[in-house]
Amino acid sequence: MTLYAELHRHLGGSVVPRVLWRYFQRHHGELRQKFPEYPDFEEFYTRERNTLDEYLELHTLVESVQKADTLPYFIYRLIRGAYIFENLAYLELRYTPYLRTPEELSQSERIDQMAQIVEIVGKASRVSEYQILTSQILCMHSRLPYEVNKAIVDLAAQAKNYVCAVDLAGGDSQVAERLDEFVGLYKYARSLGLKTTGHLYETKNGCYPELLPYLMRIGHGIQIPLLYPELLKEVAERQQCLEVCPTTYLKTGTLDDLHQLKVVFDRCFEAGVDIAICTDNAGLHNVRLPFEYENLLTQDVIDFRQLQACQDAAFRHAFAWPYDQRPESLLTELLQPEVLAVSS
Repeated sequence: MTLYAELHRHLGGSVVPRVLWRYFQRHHGELRQKFPEYPDFEEFYTRERNTLDEYLELHTLVESVQKADTLPYFIYRLIRGAYIFENLAYLELRYTPYLRTPEELSQSERIDQMAQIVEIVGKASRVSEYQILTSQILCMHSRLPYEVNKAIVDLAAQAKNYVCAVDLAGGDSQVAERLDEFVGLYKYARSLGLKTTGHLYETKNGCYPELLPYLMRIGHGIQIPLLYPELLKEVAERQQCLEVCPTTYLKTGTLDDLHQLKVVFDRCFEAGVDIAICTDNAGLHNVRLPFEYENLLTQDVIDFRQLQACQDAAFRHAFAWPYDQRPESLLTELLQPEVLAVSS
């Protein structure tokens, strides 16, 4: 069995439509009335949007029901599906903990509750019957105040038993007016020894070269090979990996056709830039990681050699994967006749 690593998956976008709809039917009267029939909800939840900002509004729907008391419910089902249907060996879950705290509390009270959210997510992700190595990426948010984002960085540094990195999420066009602020936060994160990624160069409005030097991986980054290929040399020298999430770009209207990604893969491979293929929001898209691979292959965006390279890159650039090898490589070693002979 081939095992995979998933480096870019949002907690809010991980809930598959059927699980979310059933939760509404059982526990949420207002949303039960709004979506009484499942096909209508699935069509609404998974359809393509016109812009990234319109697409991101869907996260607020899930965030409204993902709170301290309900997170274990959603995470158990997430881990179960990732293990059974996706063969994941490793999963990094990213989210903004502040947005899982009660909205009626003050800002300082919500900041104080973020540590509890991280602990709940960490414990709920460790499911004994579905053994996937998991870690959390805490997301600063382009629409949250500086004080909240700094508190998120501080929490990541204090909770390294659960957290492997920090990210910057939210609409990318909002970053421009606060660019110096986010550069400072990334510098601060690196000074604390934190690993870093960030939603950058996803759309034409989200291209901020000032942030690139502070990232160890680049969330999406497809506009670099598409519009700014001259930056690929620097990206390769920094050994930064692009987290490419193919279905997302169709859902947000960023790309018209999946085949447009062929330029991304070809230019990155030519420049020596690693790519990890990811889902971003597997539930929101109703597309799991193996189908991202299959879609790229069947539409001739990549070949099998490139697919293998991307799968290897995902483990190599994983922030909390403790081995130098893919899990099936470890299994192959354990199944060598001389090893079996010693074991017996």
